[in-house]
Amino acid sequence: MFARTLFTVLTLALSASQWPMIAEKVQAMLAEREATAPEEVAAKPSAAHAGQTVLTMGPGGHYTGTFKMNGKPVDAMVDTGASTVAINVSTARRLGFSPAALDFRYNVNTANGSIKAAHVVLDRVEIGSIRVRDVDAFVLSDQALSSTLVGMSFMSKLKSYTAEKRILRMIQ
Repeated sequence: MFARTLFTVLTLALSASQWPMIAEKVQAMLAEREATAPEEVAAKPSAAHAGQTVLTMGPGGHYTGTFKMNGKPVDAMVDTGASTVAINVSTARRLGFSPAALDFRYNVNTANGSIKAAHVVLDRVEIGSIRVRDVDAFVLSDQALSSTLVGMSFMSKLKSYTAEKRILRMIQ
């Protein structure tokens, strides 16, 4: 009887000492699964309710999606550190702005330093069920900007936006 009790106590003590290690392994597996989630999830906005759109953080830690600018689809990254929407000349051309009519007279500060840009106003910017009109944007050269950034000239026109638990929720 004593041997059985001693065996049970030792077994319980041994298993209790292993729980922290097991919990760490499970947490590491969940983190790895999130990090290797397909990027397509981040690229497709979901409309939870009318006037509300949700983007999931991609593996690189960014919120990206396909926006419609002046009715044309544009893959873009949300950048709350950017004052305005930033597009390159090629994208501007697709959106109906003539490169010859662009006036590159504004100095803008970017992560890569100061550069000349042209100011334009996008008639509308949409993502999911959110639609915003008259959004200021700067056009930069193709060499200076390889992708489109959705900055505060769009985000500040929303009722609210929150980033929590790898989810960016935008509400109009």
